[in-house]
Amino acid sequence: MVKWFSLGFWELIARIVLRNRILMLSIIITVTVLLAMQWKNIHFTHTEANMLPDDNIVNIEYNAFLNKFGEEGNLVIIGVKDKTFFTPKAYAAWAKLMNTLKGDKAVELVISLNDLKKLQKNDTLEKFELVPFVDQGKTTDKVYLEKIKKELFNDLPFYEGLLFNKRSGTIRSAIYLDKKIVNSPIRKDFIVNILVPAVEAFEKETKIDLRVSGMPYIRTLNAQTIISEISLFIGASLLVTSLLFFFFFRSFRATLISIIIVIIGVMWSFGFLGLLNYEITVLTALVPSLIIVIGIPNCIFLTNKYHQEYKVHRNKAKALQRVTTKIGMATLMTNVTTAIGFFTFITSNNKLLIEFGNVTSINILALFFLCIIVIPVFHSYIPAPKDRHIEHLDRGYVKSFMDWILRNVKENRFSIYVVAVSLLVFSIIGIYKMRISGSIIEDMPKKAPFFQDIIFFEKEFDGVMPLEIMIDTKHKKGVMKLSTLKRMEELEKEIDEIQGLSKPISIVNLVKYSKQAYYNGNPDYYELPTSQEQAFILSYAKNATKNAKGDIMKSYVDSTGQYARITTFMRDENGGAIPKIEAEIREEANKIFPPERYNVTITGKALVFQKGTGYLLDNLLSSLIFAFFLTALLIGFMFRSFKMILVSIIPNLLPLLLTAGIMGFFDIPLKPSTILVFGIAFGLSVDDTVRFLSQYREELKKNNWKIRKSVYATFADAGLSMFYTSIVLFFGFSVFMLSSFGGTIALGGLVSVTLLFGMLSNLMLLPALVLTLNKTLANEQEFIEPKIDILEHSDEEIDALKKG
Repeated sequence: MVKWFSLGFWELIARIVLRNRILMLSIIITVTVLLAMQWKNIHFTHTEANMLPDDNIVNIEYNAFLNKFGEEGNLVIIGVKDKTFFTPKAYAAWAKLMNTLKGDKAVELVISLNDLKKLQKNDTLEKFELVPFVDQGKTTDKVYLEKIKKELFNDLPFYEGLLFNKRSGTIRSAIYLDKKIVNSPIRKDFIVNILVPAVEAFEKETKIDLRVSGMPYIRTLNAQTIISEISLFIGASLLVTSLLFFFFFRSFRATLISIIIVIIGVMWSFGFLGLLNYEITVLTALVPSLIIVIGIPNCIFLTNKYHQEYKVHRNKAKALQRVTTKIGMATLMTNVTTAIGFFTFITSNNKLLIEFGNVTSINILALFFLCIIVIPVFHSYIPAPKDRHIEHLDRGYVKSFMDWILRNVKENRFSIYVVAVSLLVFSIIGIYKMRISGSIIEDMPKKAPFFQDIIFFEKEFDGVMPLEIMIDTKHKKGVMKLSTLKRMEELEKEIDEIQGLSKPISIVNLVKYSKQAYYNGNPDYYELPTSQEQAFILSYAKNATKNAKGDIMKSYVDSTGQYARITTFMRDENGGAIPKIEAEIREEANKIFPPERYNVTITGKALVFQKGTGYLLDNLLSSLIFAFFLTALLIGFMFRSFKMILVSIIPNLLPLLLTAGIMGFFDIPLKPSTILVFGIAFGLSVDDTVRFLSQYREELKKNNWKIRKSVYATFADAGLSMFYTSIVLFFGFSVFMLSSFGGTIALGGLVSVTLLFGMLSNLMLLPALVLTLNKTLANEQEFIEPKIDILEHSDEEIDALKKG
C-alpha cells in the first residue's frame, strides 16, 4: 500500500505536470513576479554581526557599557606620515580637509592639529580655559610650523598616542561621528560621499598619502566589497557550472534549460530575502550563488535519468514521465538532506546563522519543485536527445574511472580500510593542532587599501580594535575622587605593560593634563595631583569641562560621575590572545579595585567578537551533531535498519574529520567562516550516500540479492550521477575562492575539498562497507521494506501497478 501510494503519487505528479504544461509555467512565472516584487525590501545590514545571543552575559555587559557611554565604534581616524606635512601648503590642505569634515552634520567632534585646544589656567575665574594651540594667522610661516611640531611632540603628552606618535612623527586626527547615525545609512553616505572624496582631494593637491581607518570606515568599505562580490559570485558560479553541464551532456538546449532554472532560483532567493525582511549580510550574500551551485546538480540528476530512460526505449514522453516517477522521491530526499544541513543552523541561537539557515533551506526546497516541474516541461517542447547527447552515458574516461573504483572495492577492500584508518589518524593529529581565531579583520580583503591602512595604524598606534574597561564606583561622583583616579592610573600602567595593547585613554589623562596646565604647561607636571593639590586642581578640571560641549573626555565619565571608562586599542593579530589578555587585566583589576567597593567590567567590540567566535564554535558543533541525528533518523525511517545508519554516517564523517585535520596542519583557524564548512559539506555529501544506498537496495531486489551484480548495477546508474554532481559542486564552490575575503576563500576551498573527499568516500568506502556487511544488509529478513519507498521502480513494477 505504501509503495502504491509512493508510486501513485509521483505518477500523478508526472501526469499533472506534463498534461498542464502551460498552467505549470504560468504558476512559476506568477511566483517569480510576486517574489520579484519583494526585492524592494532588500537592504544591506548597517550593523555588525553579533554572534552572541541577547541574553549572554558578555552581551549584557556590552549593552550596559553602551547605555552608559554610547556607541564605541564611532571613531574615524585619518593619519599622515610625511616629512613635508609641516609646510604651509600641506598644513593649509589639512586644515581645509578637517574643516570640511567638521562641517558635516554626521560629525559630532573633530580633534585635529589645526584646531587643537590646550588647557590654560585662568586664575581670575579659577578654571582652565581651552585656548587654540595653533595661531592660524602664522601658519603660512614654515618656521612657525616647525615650532608647533616641536611643541606638540615635547610639551603635550596628553595627546601622545591619540594624535601623534612621537617616535615616528606620525600625525593623525580623530573624527567622532554622531553615535545615532553609526548604524544607519547616513554613515555610508558620509563615508562614501564626503570623507573619501575629501581625502582624495587632499592627496591630489599635496601628493601626500593619507591613511584612513576606524570601525565606521572599515565597516562601510567592507560592506561595499561584499555587495560588489555578489554579482561576481553569481556570474562565476553560473559560468562554471553551466560549462561543466555542457561538457557532460554536450547539449545546448539542456544547458540552457538548467541555466534558466538556476537564474529563476536566484531571483527567488532575492525574493525570499525581501519577503522575510532579512538583511544582506556576509552570509546571506552567498545564498544566490549557493542556489546555482546546488541547483545544477539537481538538473544533472534529472537530465541524466531522462537520457538513461530515452536510451532504453527511445520514447520521449515515456522517458519524461518516468524521470519523475522513478527518482522523484529520491531527488526530494536528497534535497531534504541538503536542506537539513543548512536548517540545523537555526539551533545556533544566533540571528546571523538562523537567517542564513532559514533562507537557504527554503530556497533549496523551492529549487527542487522548480526543477521537477521545469525540466520535464521544457524537454517536452524541444526535440528528443540525439545520439551525441547521450554518448556521455558510455564515455570512456568516466567508465574507466568507475571501473577502477569498482575493482578496488571488490578486490582491495582491506587497502581501502587501511587508507581510511590512516587518514583518520592523520585527521586526529591535525585536529589537535587547530586553533581558534578571535580576529575581527582576519577575513577582510588583504589587498584592499583600507586593510593596509589598518596595518599602518596597528604599527603606529598599537591597534584600532577597542577594548573597554568600565569601572563602577558604586557612588555618584565617585570617579573624581583622588583615590579612584590613582587606582585607575595603576591599572592603566599594568595595561600599558601588556604587549599588543595601546596606551590607555581615560579621565586620568585629563586630570594629569589639568595639573600640567596649572603649572603653566610644564610637561614635568603631567601627573595626578597630590592630596594637597587635588582640591583646587580638580575643581579647575571640573569647571573646564562643565560647559565644554562635545569635549572628548566627557565620553570617559558618565553623567552621574559614578562610572568611568578606560579605553585601550588592540592589535587585531592578538585576537586569539584575548582570553589571556582579559585574564591579565581582570587579575590586576581585582587586586587594585576591591570588589566590595568597585565593579570592573571588561568589554568592547574585540572581546565580544572573540567570545562570539567561541560561542559559535560550540553551537555549530551542536548543530552538526543535530544534523547527524536528523540524517540518522531519516535513514532509519527509510530503511528501518541500524546498520544502514552506521553505513551512511561513517563515509560522511571521515571527510569532515579529514578537512579539520588539514586545517590544523595548514594553520587554517576555526572562525565563523570556516566553522560553516562542516555543516554545509555534510548536508551536500550525504546526498550521494542516500542515493547510492537507495539504488543499491533496489538492485539487490532486482538481482535476487546477488551482491556483486547489484554493486555493478548501482555504479552503472547512480555512480555516474554522483561523479557528475560532485565535480560540479567541487568547481562550483571553488568560485568562492575568487573572493577578496579570507573567510569566503576558506569557505569555498574547504567545502570543495571536503566534497571531493566525500565523493571518493561515498564511491569507495561506502560500497566497501556495504560489501563487508552484506550478510546482514542483504538479508531479506533484516533488510525490511522501508517506511517510505524513495527508490527507483522497475518498468515492470510501474506497468503492473498501473494495470492493478
